[in-house]
Amino acid sequence: MSKGRRYNGEEKLNYKKVVAVIAAIAVIIMFIFIIKNLVTKAKETDKTTKIGYFALYDDEKWGVINEQGEIVIAPTYQEMITILDSSKDVFLCTYDINEETGEYKTKVVNKKNEEIYTNYDKVEAIENYDENENVWYEKDILKVEKDGKYGLIDIEGKELIAPKYSKIEAIKGIENSIIVEENGLLGLVNNKGNVIIEPKYKEITNFGKDYQSGYIVINEENKSGLINFAGTELLKNEYEKIDKIVGENYYVIEESGKQKLINISGEKVIEDGFDQIKEMTCTGIIYEQAGKFGFMQFNKENKIEAKYEDLKSGDTENFIAKQNGKYGIININQESKIGYEYKDLYYNQKAGIYVAEKEDYTSDIIDTEFNIKLTGILSELNDEKGYMKIKKDGEYKYYNFKFEEKNVAEILTSNTIFVSKKDGKYGYVDKDGNQVVECIYDDATEANEYGYAAIKQNGVWGSINSKGEVIIEPKYNLDANLVINFIGKWHLGADINMNYYCEE
Repeated sequence: MSKGRRYNGEEKLNYKKVVAVIAAIAVIIMFIFIIKNLVTKAKETDKTTKIGYFALYDDEKWGVINEQGEIVIAPTYQEMITILDSSKDVFLCTYDINEETGEYKTKVVNKKNEEIYTNYDKVEAIENYDENENVWYEKDILKVEKDGKYGLIDIEGKELIAPKYSKIEAIKGIENSIIVEENGLLGLVNNKGNVIIEPKYKEITNFGKDYQSGYIVINEENKSGLINFAGTELLKNEYEKIDKIVGENYYVIEESGKQKLINISGEKVIEDGFDQIKEMTCTGIIYEQAGKFGFMQFNKENKIEAKYEDLKSGDTENFIAKQNGKYGIININQESKIGYEYKDLYYNQKAGIYVAEKEDYTSDIIDTEFNIKLTGILSELNDEKGYMKIKKDGEYKYYNFKFEEKNVAEILTSNTIFVSKKDGKYGYVDKDGNQVVECIYDDATEANEYGYAAIKQNGVWGSINSKGEVIIEPKYNLDANLVINFIGKWHLGADINMNYYCEE
């Protein structure tokens, strides 16, 4: 009598089947453990603070700390260590400095203090400046020197351009725009090492406020042209000067010192009726005449006569105008939408809101229907994450761009503790509102992206971690600091342009 497939005619186990079943069960168990392990690791990763490295200044020497405040590179260097990307352990060190000759040596080390990128004579950051002369560096590339010639590598050490140029430097204030010099002429490459403009010009400058606006190029005959960020010629090198006034398919050029508006075909559109062109909108130009400002459409129709002390573009066909030293809003028909009562007024295109600043340092936040939606001290407007931080009645509140008030936990989603206030004192709660740190401090900041918050008591500052545990009791007088920020026990230095941490 048959007893099923597990047995053969002699009623013995089919060992091949048994082994197969056991193997299958083992695979399933192993798979379950793998999934469980992956989930566990994912959870652990979620709880891990963001990796970061920062310059450290201690005992008049420079080193590096990590996001937990631990010393990674001991402070032994005479000059500040440059960290291009705080998430990468690539640290540029300067040493053997000769003050008399200006000569120095450089090296790049990792978090183990091992020297890397050693096949070059010198490795340096590419220095740049913003409009206020604050220094910053190209984040993802380095300039390398070999036998007196310069090239580029990325931050991982991959060679993008072999050392062949006599000079490499950034266009001031513009990212992703690197000037190269060869045989006395200038060209341009991007941060991936791609050649955008061949070295054949006397001068190359930015056209607008970013690389996407393109570049003004001047040839050896001192004639100006325009090239976009993809390397395509927009205007030939035949102009006395091209002014840095950005529009769409319209350009401001100069002939014999006089501005003229041309289209992309080089045809003159507006040649007179103004002294200077200040700004271009999608429909015309804001111009100056006899010290006053007005607006003229591309068809030469003078829509707003030149009678305003200042005129700036707003949304659609509305303008920010200045009269008697105060700003308001008018439309293209010169009808008043917001009265002249503000110290300053500007339109944030990404957020779709007007910010109107008053003499008492508060601001009215105005929508595009010209309704005042919020009033307070505008502490932060983050158009990337879509929120505003406003101080009202002595407390900070958060709003999205629909003017809806948001809980701080909805905005700072990676934080675990949040500032709370009671009886004029500050402490911290968790995302559910449970008190984590009692309200005993005179002031406090929200936790930064690395989980550290600053606490103030009796005029001095200290820090706590993401669990509300005190890292260092308040002891630092930071009255000279514009920004209060801690990494572990170290606080941000007074010179925020240098972006370093110290203990003093």
